[in-house]
Amino acid sequence: MNKSEGSPQNVDISVKTQYIQEQSDPENNRFVFAYTIGIENKSKKPVKLLSRHWIITDDNDKVEEVRGTGVVGQQPLIAPGQVFHYTSGAVLTTGFGTMQGSYEMLSDDGEKFAATIPAFLLSRPLSVH
Repeated sequence: MNKSEGSPQNVDISVKTQYIQEQSDPENNRFVFAYTIGIENKSKKPVKLLSRHWIITDDNDKVEEVRGTGVVGQQPLIAPGQVFHYTSGAVLTTGFGTMQGSYEMLSDDGEKFAATIPAFLLSRPLSVH
């Protein structure tokens, strides 16, 4: 699990990844991964997740950027001390890759800020790289 700590607005991001073998087809360069994100509000005020920005890089250094409103169809309001979890996925053409990015957040007092999503590895289990 990767974790980003100590952002200025006290929002910590944790990540767990999983290779989805039954949806993958390595012979046709299709590798499917799931990732579960935890967004913890360590501040004393609610924060709202407005949008996401992902940078996905495969093992051939092909970069894809993804931007969008909210996550999994939601713009959650995260209360102080609360952790919001969601699971999503990514499909790569290689068995290894990385993801990183940021969430645009809105604090209760109207300040927008970026919560950094630390780089994390997408990889097939029992693979040597």
